[in-house]
Amino acid sequence: MPTVRNIARGVHSFTSNAFLVEGDRTVLVDAGSNFDAVDRIGDAVDALDAIVLTHTHPDHIGNVESVVDAFEVAVWGFDPDRDLVDHAIADGDAVAIGDDRYDVLHTPGHKNDHVCLHSPAAGTLFAGDLVFANGGFGRTDLPEGDHTKLIESIEYLLSAVDGSLSTMYVGHGPTVDADPIHHVELALQAARMSN
Repeated sequence: MPTVRNIARGVHSFTSNAFLVEGDRTVLVDAGSNFDAVDRIGDAVDALDAIVLTHTHPDHIGNVESVVDAFEVAVWGFDPDRDLVDHAIADGDAVAIGDDRYDVLHTPGHKNDHVCLHSPAAGTLFAGDLVFANGGFGRTDLPEGDHTKLIESIEYLLSAVDGSLSTMYVGHGPTVDADPIHHVELALQAARMSN
């Protein structure tokens, strides 16, 4: 299992979770906002290799510029037209995070550039704001939100992950390490009912 720290833990302002994944390629999955991510990263590791974004809402990218400046890293994300994205990733691509290979799953609905990152070998999923613990799912009332696409993306996620999924890191709220597939199924059920 990878070493993953939520560097946004304990922050009392509006931010997303920001996961520092240590290993052969130390990566920050989402940068969060409204807190000193540079100090928190520096307290945990000596170097950072990249930032990978699940999507580009302000609460997930607010700290990108300061982290890039401090660690001189590239930013990977789905939308290469965003000034802050240096390397485009697309559905079906793979990206190295920590010691594992993660499959990129394009999962729009919450935002057009939303991706989930799944490592079958590690049994790990970075779900961003697609789904959360206890059947929660991402908002669709923001620009680029589309409830029908969100439902389709949750269905796609369920078809892409397998029974070996043991940990789901989400954009907001607690990490799910007990039967994460069940939480995704609950999110799909809730999203369908609210449509």
